[in-house]
Amino acid sequence: MGEPNPIRNERRARTRDASRAAILDSARRVAARDGARNLSLRGVAAEAGYAPAALYGYFANKDELLLALAADDLQSLSRAMRDAVASGAEGKLAAASSAALALLRDNETFAAAQGALPQEAGGSEAERLFNGRMIAALKVLADATGQPANSRDAQRDVVLVAAALTGLAMLARSGRLGALGFTPEEILARLDGRFTS
Repeated sequence: MGEPNPIRNERRARTRDASRAAILDSARRVAARDGARNLSLRGVAAEAGYAPAALYGYFANKDELLLALAADDLQSLSRAMRDAVASGAEGKLAAASSAALALLRDNETFAAAQGALPQEAGGSEAERLFNGRMIAALKVLADATGQPANSRDAQRDVVLVAAALTGLAMLARSGRLGALGFTPEEILARLDGRFTS
């Protein structure tokens, strides 16, 4: 057996990453067309031009695929919140919250991923990636509050802000917030007033 070929290994890794990205792009198109909750590996494989069995080399099941989509969306969410904060147009938490709400309100993969998360923390790659990206998004929110998240109480506040934004997005998306007589902006202003230092 010969020496490992680093160039060949790097090429294989790039090819694998490109294939995984193509599968995720196909999954996003299928989710947009059919709804994230109705996503199937067979439908994604057909959209990507793969045999259904080929997807199992990348994702063990539909739940892992949903978590991978949600992890990508969390990365986009973090980036959007950071960009909004950097723009300086409004208060940091208000800017981050507005950006988060805009993405959360129009995103179905977060809701679908909730059902994909195991009841007990496991060790799948998709779950670890999702958790890491969730922590990064919470860090952006913590920075936006202006309070260091170095105490348990401060961390609880950040989780509370994130939960409020998630619930607000669900209410806004379903039209229930308007039915209750509230606008997202007035709730975000209240949230900013409660949690900004």
